[in-house]
Amino acid sequence: MPSRTSSSPRVAVLADSDTRWKWGALTAYRIQSDIRLDGYLLRGRATPTVRQLDEVGARADSLREIRGVDFVRSLDRTVCDVVVLACVGGAVQAMLHGLGRAWQGAERRPVVVTGYVGVVYEKLADGLLLRHGADVVLANSRHDADRFREVYRGVGADDGSVVECALPFLGGDRYRRDGDTGSQHPYTVVFAAQPSVPENRADRTYLLRRAVEHARRHPDREVLIKLRSKPGEHTTHIEELPYQKLATKAPGGLPANCRLVYGNMGEVLDRTDLMVTVSSTAALESLHRSIPTAVLTDLGVREVLGNHHFLGSGCLASWDELDAGHRPEPDADWLARQGVAAAGDYEQAFDAARARVTALRTADRLPPLTPYYTARTAPGYLPGILARHGLDPHGAPVAGHTDAPQETGGLRRVARETVREAARGAYRHGVQRVAPAIRRWGQL
Repeated sequence: MPSRTSSSPRVAVLADSDTRWKWGALTAYRIQSDIRLDGYLLRGRATPTVRQLDEVGARADSLREIRGVDFVRSLDRTVCDVVVLACVGGAVQAMLHGLGRAWQGAERRPVVVTGYVGVVYEKLADGLLLRHGADVVLANSRHDADRFREVYRGVGADDGSVVECALPFLGGDRYRRDGDTGSQHPYTVVFAAQPSVPENRADRTYLLRRAVEHARRHPDREVLIKLRSKPGEHTTHIEELPYQKLATKAPGGLPANCRLVYGNMGEVLDRTDLMVTVSSTAALESLHRSIPTAVLTDLGVREVLGNHHFLGSGCLASWDELDAGHRPEPDADWLARQGVAAAGDYEQAFDAARARVTALRTADRLPPLTPYYTARTAPGYLPGILARHGLDPHGAPVAGHTDAPQETGGLRRVARETVREAARGAYRHGVQRVAPAIRRWGQL
């Protein structure tokens, strides 16, 4: 177990997608910069590819794929000061139970930190209670911290783990386009696409069409459609209707001043003059830089879209308004409550988290991990969550599960990707073609 007096702590980050790896790794460095970071990518449908990791840009001293049950076993043996669980709620809960059991009776154990990768607009209670039990549950804003504590108090759980901070990947130069006649690029509009918002073909086709039309209406502008992943790659959310494929069917194709782009969001924002999205966390990154930002209302302001989170922001707008030259002006009070520190106090946003983790790391002894969900409070829910990660209802590895053969090699071999892409193609065909046909036949 770790030495609590080490000036350069060793941090293990477990992540299950590209965006959560970005959040987890950068959170670790925000808490303390001089660390050794060991990265673990939870094996599953969203395990990031080498390309996605390069695009994210968050560095690690070591990095490998792993199953949840093996992560528990490795942390039982590895000297570590802090563990950052950057995963979906169910995986976090499973790791809390597995690690809690593995560390029973230990004189010392690592500090466990978790949180959310971006805007929390759905499954608030479900996700929060699955994260309960960590030593520190990070809230990305004052707004989130208040909501998190309210949920925990509402079920009679301890809310002392909630610590307010900010999203760890905000940053970059402040927007200064106005009056800048020496710009090296045309006025650039960026539409930040999302993998699963909206979900259906009609709405996604509509948004693509409006971006293309904006480019045609404004030939002096450049319109970039910023994509999260290439076809076959998965992110935090499944993308069944990639904009790349929809673009191939766009009437007349894409105009010369409209194109699809990938890459690090920070680099794209370096040349952005207007950010447009439905509800992407990219909006907060953009607002942090004081870039004019529009959250689209074309498809309604609805919980399922997540744009209801921006009520009161001053950023809600439609493509019609943007076509006419509208540039939203954000509300300063809303920005402050959302942890968007455009005024310049961003670095101080992590002081409380840094102090809390340091105090816990140097404490003589930490109490056992005690999640709210137990075999007593959630006997019909918890066992299934643990089983998905090879753990029994008490958090112990299931007999035989740890002996299952692991895949050899590093991150996502090309041959393995080819097989998975074929499987994903078959799945998408089943969802988009076969299932609707079967439903129609059933109505005859």
